Amino acid sequence: MAETVERKNRKTRQGTVVSDKMDKGVIIRVDRTMRHPVYSKTYRTFSKLYVHDENNEAREGDVVRVMETRPLSATKRWRLIEIVEKAK
Repeated sequence: MAETVERKNRKTRQGTVVSDKMDKGVIIRVDRTMRHPVYSKTYRTFSKLYVHDENNEAREGDVVRVMETRPLSATKRWRLIEIVEKAK
């Protein structure tokens, strides 16, 4: 009785690794532009995400793609999918 369970689409983000000091984890910075609701000026903001990196592949400066997942620790809610671009 193997039933296939449909999963909802999970959020994905792309960002730059700012810290790789954790074991099996990295911190990435996801930049985005927003428009001010009153003044209509465009401004930039960012979020820092704690990402699970099982094989310790990502290094500081790499551009990576991550996927939302179940809580893996007190702070980690994202999982590394792929390294889009290696740091130069």
